[in-house]
Amino acid sequence: MGLTSSSTGSSVSSDTAVKRKNAGDLLIALAGNPNVGKSTVFNALTGMNQHTGNWPGKTVTNAQGEFKTKNGTVILADIPGTYSLMAHSQEEEVARNFICFGGVDAVIVVCDATCLERNLNLAIQTMEISKNVIICVNLMDEAKRKNIKIDLQMLKNKLGVPVVGVSARKKKTLSALVKEIENFKKCDGAHKIKYDEKIENAIEILEPVLKKHYKNIINCRWLALRLLDNDSALINEFSKFAEDDILSHTDILSAVKSAEEYLSDNKISRNKLKDMTVSAILSQSEKICKDAVTYKNEKYSDFDRRTDKILTGKVSGYLAMLLLVALVFYLTVSGANYPSRLLSNLLFSFEDKLMGFFKFIKIPQYFCNLLVLGAYRTLAWIVSVMLPPMAIFFPLFTLLEDFGYLPRIAYNLDKPFKKCCACGKQALTMCMGFGCNAAGVVGCRIIDSERERLLAVITNSLVPCNGRFPTLISIITMFFIGTQTKTLTSLTSALFLTALILAGIGFTFLSTFILSKTVLKGVPSSFTLELPPYRKPQIGKVIVRSVFDRTLFVLGRAAAVAAPAGIIIYLAANIIVGDASILKICSDFLDPFARLMGLDGVILIAFILGFPANEIVIPIVIMAYTASGVLSDTGNLTAVKELFVSNGWNMTTAMCTMIFSLFHWPCSTTVLTIKKETQSIKWTVISVLLPTLLGILCCMLVAFVMKFVC
Repeated sequence: MGLTSSSTGSSVSSDTAVKRKNAGDLLIALAGNPNVGKSTVFNALTGMNQHTGNWPGKTVTNAQGEFKTKNGTVILADIPGTYSLMAHSQEEEVARNFICFGGVDAVIVVCDATCLERNLNLAIQTMEISKNVIICVNLMDEAKRKNIKIDLQMLKNKLGVPVVGVSARKKKTLSALVKEIENFKKCDGAHKIKYDEKIENAIEILEPVLKKHYKNIINCRWLALRLLDNDSALINEFSKFAEDDILSHTDILSAVKSAEEYLSDNKISRNKLKDMTVSAILSQSEKICKDAVTYKNEKYSDFDRRTDKILTGKVSGYLAMLLLVALVFYLTVSGANYPSRLLSNLLFSFEDKLMGFFKFIKIPQYFCNLLVLGAYRTLAWIVSVMLPPMAIFFPLFTLLEDFGYLPRIAYNLDKPFKKCCACGKQALTMCMGFGCNAAGVVGCRIIDSERERLLAVITNSLVPCNGRFPTLISIITMFFIGTQTKTLTSLTSALFLTALILAGIGFTFLSTFILSKTVLKGVPSSFTLELPPYRKPQIGKVIVRSVFDRTLFVLGRAAAVAAPAGIIIYLAANIIVGDASILKICSDFLDPFARLMGLDGVILIAFILGFPANEIVIPIVIMAYTASGVLSDTGNLTAVKELFVSNGWNMTTAMCTMIFSLFHWPCSTTVLTIKKETQSIKWTVISVLLPTLLGILCCMLVAFVMKFVC
C-alpha cells in the first residue's frame, strides 16, 4: 500500500486557536454533528462572553466563550460540526486536529436524541481518541414528543463516560451538564472499538512499536489505524505536534509494511479497510442504541417523511422551491415599501440640521455640501433602501434554515450541480447570495473541495442580492406592471422578480458547467448531507440572530464604502470642465458603447458609480438626467417614468437595464470579500469579469433582437 505524505495548513498545535487566560482554566471542546443544537448549547452556556475568529491557517470560523463554575473558569471552543473524525474537509480536519492536538481537557459531544444511533458514531470515534468525554444528549423534549425514550443510565454504563440529557432551548436544563463538568474526573483509558479479527491483528503488529515513541502523546491504537489507511493529513499534523517526523523511524516504517502485507495477504485493500472500520463503528452504535433507546411509536418520523415526499420530490420539490422563493420575495417587496419610506424621511430630515451645524462651526459652504449632500445623503439613501428589505429577507431566510428546509434545497439541487461538475452545497451559498453576495461568498467555506469552492465563489454574484432589488422592482413597476392595486403590484413584482432569479440560477448552472470544463476542470465530489428533522423555528431568537449577525453586518460593510462613494459622486456631478460636469463628460464618452447594449451613457456610468452599493443606481440616473448635482428621492414612479421616457427610454432600454442589473460586476463589498476568501487577485478578477461579460453579451443580444421585433 505504501505511506505518502502531503503538506497541510498551519497546525493547531503550532498556534493553538484557543488560549487559556490562567493555568487553572479548563479547556473543553464542544463537538457534534451539524443540526444537533450544538450552537444553542454553546450560546446558552457562554452567554455574551464570546468572540470569533479563524482557526490558524484556515478560513474556517471558530467560536470561543467562557463561563464560571464553582471550580473556576471553563473555556468552551465550539469546533466545526462534523459527521466523522476521518477528515475529508477543512471543517472535519479542524475538528479532529483540535481534539487530538489542541490541548483540550475534555470533549463534550452533543447528540440529537431523536436520531441518537447516527450521532453516536461521532461520539464513539471521539472516545477512541480522547479519554475524557462527556455525552450531551440534546433535544430530549423533541424525543419525548415523538415518544422516544432514552435510558441515560444504561447509555452511561455501556459507553463508560458521563451522559447528560438536556433541552438546550430551555436553559435551565443545562444545569445538569454544568454539574457534570464541575464533577468531571479523567478516565483511565480511551474507549476501545472491537474491529474484525484481521484488523485487530494488524493493529497488534504496529501498536507496540508506536508506543515506544509516542505512548504519552496520543492513543497509539487509533494512530495505528490512521497509518494503515494512510491518512496523510493526520500524519503531517501529528509530526508537527510531536515535533518528530513519524515517517523517519525505520522500526515504524517496517511495522507498517508488515501490517500492510498481512492485510494484503488477507485480501483487505485500503478502501476495504476503511469500509470495515466504519462498519465496526456503525455496528457498535447500533448495539448500544438497541438496548438504550425505545421507540414507543414506530411511526414517529412519518410527518417528516410525508413532508419530504413533497419538498424533495422530483417535481414537487422544485415547485415548492419556486413557491417559497416567490413568497419570500413577495413578503420582502410588500413589507419593505412603507418602512423604507419612513426611514428615508427620518434620515433626510437630519440634512438641514447637519448643514446648520457645519455652518455653525464655520466649515466652508463647499465642504458642507460635500459632506451633507454628498457623503451623508448617499449614506442615508443606502440605509433607507437597503435596511428594510434585508431586515425582512434575512429573518425569513433564517426561519427556513431553523425549520430545516435549507438542507432540502441543497438535496434538490445536488443533481443539477453534479451535472455541472460542482457540489450540491453550492445551492446553499447561492441562496445566501439572494440576501447579500458577500455573505454568499463567505458561506462558500462549507464546500470541501477547493475547486468547487472557487466555482461557487466566482458564480455567486449571478444571483441578484438585496441591493439590486430596488432597481429591478422600480423598472418592473414602471414599464411592465403599470398602475394596479398595491397588493397586486407587490404580487406581480414578486413574480417578475422570481422569473429574473430563475434566469440568474440558470446562468449560474451554465457558467459553472463552462468553468468546470475549462479553467476549473475536475470531477464533482460527493458529500454527506443530513436532512434534519423539521423543527418549530424559534422566532424571537431567529429575528435577533438574523438582524445582528447578518443584516447589520452586511449593512455596516455597505455603509463603510457609501460615504466615500457619495463624495466621489458629488464631485463628479459638480466639478465643471469646460461647460459640462465630469459626470456628463464620462456619460457622453460611454454613450456609443452603451447604445450597443440597449442602454445609454448615463445608465452605464450610474452602474459604474454604483460599484460601492447597487441601491444608488436609479438615484444617480435621476441626478444625471435632471442635472441637479445631488442624489434625489425617486418620489412618484409615474413622474420618474416620464423623466426616463423623455430621455429616450423605451421597452428595450428597460429590459436591457434589468438584464445588466442582474448580470454585472459585484459590488465593492463582495469584491473585497472574494479577495479575502480566495487570497488571489486572479480569481477575484475572474469573479468580476464573468458576470460583466455575460451582462454585456446578453444586453447586446436583446438590443439586436428588439430592433427587428419593435
